[in-house]
Amino acid sequence: MAVSEMEVFQDPGRSNWVRLRTLVILRWVAVAGQIAAVIVAVRWFDLRLETGFVSMTIGASVLANLFSTFLFEENRRLNEREALLILLFDLLQLGLLLYLTGGLNNPFALLILAPVTIAATFLQMRSTLVMGLVAVGIVGLLADNHIALETMSGEVLSLRPVFLFGFWSALTIGIVFLSLYARQVTVEMHNMGDALLATQMALAREQKLTDLGGVVAAAAHELGTPLATIKLVSSELKTELDDRPELKEDVALINEQADRCRDILRSMGRSGKDDLHMRRAPLETVLREAAEPHSERGKNVEIIISEDTDQPQRQPIVERRPEVIHGLRNLIQNAVDFANTKVIIEAAWNSDKIRLRIADDGPGYPASVIGRIGTPFVRRRNVQDDSAKRPEYEGMGLGLFISKTLLERSGAVLTFSNGGGKIAGQGKAGALVVVEWDRYKIDPPASGGLGENIPFT
Repeated sequence: MAVSEMEVFQDPGRSNWVRLRTLVILRWVAVAGQIAAVIVAVRWFDLRLETGFVSMTIGASVLANLFSTFLFEENRRLNEREALLILLFDLLQLGLLLYLTGGLNNPFALLILAPVTIAATFLQMRSTLVMGLVAVGIVGLLADNHIALETMSGEVLSLRPVFLFGFWSALTIGIVFLSLYARQVTVEMHNMGDALLATQMALAREQKLTDLGGVVAAAAHELGTPLATIKLVSSELKTELDDRPELKEDVALINEQADRCRDILRSMGRSGKDDLHMRRAPLETVLREAAEPHSERGKNVEIIISEDTDQPQRQPIVERRPEVIHGLRNLIQNAVDFANTKVIIEAAWNSDKIRLRIADDGPGYPASVIGRIGTPFVRRRNVQDDSAKRPEYEGMGLGLFISKTLLERSGAVLTFSNGGGKIAGQGKAGALVVVEWDRYKIDPPASGGLGENIPFT
């Protein structure tokens, strides 16, 4: 996959996925909850509140919602700055409301976690950090600066210092932990969704190539007959025009171009039949097809075919699925990219298993990512050397993820390790990928044919 295609799956504008209407609805819910809490506190618990300032604070959210509703279209998508400003407004409004109603002595101070957690799910890291710092600052200020909660009889409601310190600590830790947790989970979900989309695109592209091969084969077959007629007629005309050399040269040219068209159609037809009409092929043929695009890239790509000598079996005739060919092709490409001089593809089988080993004599997988191979968008801690060796790649692991996903769809189990160079005859360095299938999953037993001939009675 080209870098330009990868950038599609790394679009940082996640905030553009959020509609203004979504945040407006959430704010209406918050306003309704705030109004209900104030009414219950005053009517049922006889608390003395600064109702004028509290009403003005809640009214600010109401006005902001009305402003957003009437001035912008309902389905407006928010950019990063707009979403950050809206969430900062909500955070500051909640902080002011808590200041007027007892600060951290108010149990609803827990709600200060909500705007930060929401920001972590769709804003960039910088914006999330701004929200977190503002929230921590508000919590710190509310611990000592607030209007005390009092009952109508003048009794002050406040937590003991040890509980107040514990609540402050819990809120601060909660802001940090929940924002990091929400962001990590969201990023992984986005990466997995983008990688699966890339996998579907790769499989669809491979399927289109397969279908195109069938069209080419059909075209070659249909054009074969008229081309043979042209060849026959031109050959007869050539023998009858010995006395007219100027016309004989033209007929000879027609005959030569007909031969050329025949050769082109023959190669096209062979390629198309390989892709569409031969639904099954020997394992070696499938491996050579997968390795063919990378066989002329300056590295020695060697395919070794072996079998269980104790229990000899026929070479597997595997199904030529697009996901199998494309998955193997990606693995071979990765090996060729990092190999120094040689890539070994070793195939072995017995009555139960089919096993492939793809090894190269390169530097092997980095220790920092070997445990995460197959995870999309994995970045190395030190990518400078890798970028120098392969400037056209960004080292995100997307190709290996696509290979792993496609091959696992066919029933394969993949294992990534180092030590491939030992197989390639260059010591113990080098990457090694082992792909193993239960034989029946890609080499189903042959059918029983047409069955026994039974005479009519």
